Amino acid sequence: MKAVVLSNWGGVENFAVQEVPKPTIQPDEVLVHVKAFGVNPADFKTRSGVAPYSKAYTHPIILGWDMAGEVVEVGSGVTTFTVGDAVYGMVNFPKPGQAYAQYVAAPAAHLALKPAKLSFEEASAAPLAVLTAWQALTEHGQLKSGEKVLVQAASGGVGHLGVQLAKALGAYVIGTASGKNEEFVRSLGADEFIDYTKTSIEESVSEVDLVFDTAGADTIFASANVLKPAGRLISIAYGDMDKVLAVRPDIHAERILVHTSGDDLRTINEFIDEGKLKISVSEVLPANQIADVHQKLESRRTTGKIVLTF
Repeated sequence: MKAVVLSNWGGVENFAVQEVPKPTIQPDEVLVHVKAFGVNPADFKTRSGVAPYSKAYTHPIILGWDMAGEVVEVGSGVTTFTVGDAVYGMVNFPKPGQAYAQYVAAPAAHLALKPAKLSFEEASAAPLAVLTAWQALTEHGQLKSGEKVLVQAASGGVGHLGVQLAKALGAYVIGTASGKNEEFVRSLGADEFIDYTKTSIEESVSEVDLVFDTAGADTIFASANVLKPAGRLISIAYGDMDKVLAVRPDIHAERILVHTSGDDLRTINEFIDEGKLKISVSEVLPANQIADVHQKLESRRTTGKIVLTF
């Protein structure tokens, strides 16, 4: 099979599309013929060697966790899927998922049936980002209907899903992004939009119940400052939460890491089936353009998700 292979930590010049052996499956796994695979900021952080989970890899390696495809082989212990099923999932995160490949050996527990409303490309864009947003809002953020939610970087790969899920869960949603993305963010269901390049968040918003911060860095302090007492700040980006809590000891502030869950994906499928959650794919590109895609992601100026195919 073909796969995108990384020869060493560092820059995108270490990527190459190569022929490698097709994986064999364990009793609890299925073999998936990948129709499309997604990319995330976690991918370039792993590629460069700075992510803490990079230590789980040895070179040469196949990166990637998000994929969608068709089951072509089923392990002896698997009862949830059959050959021919269209599936999607985030495989083995944060351990090696090896999704940048034509075939992936995936634990059945990490997958869900692909919603009929989604193409393979859309489904491959979803898992890591949608699981991150879902777990941030529900498992960690304990979001309740009627609460006010601020989503930082609302036009991004995770943020655009956070807006939709928060709205579907009954929240009043405020989204931040640059002005060029206002129409897109409002189309997701945001009740208010803030152009962070022109307006201070702290001057525009107050008494927020929950902030979902996907931007990080200095934005976490602004995020903390707009929370009401006992508000919750859930971040997926790098930032010093101890310093945040020193300034706002009356709030809950937490940085989270997504975990793999086929069960969560099945719950999320209900929102997709009901038309309450749409996956925005900005580009579908051939796998041999993986270097360009990583560089686009590192610019942190993408809208929606980029996916690749062989």
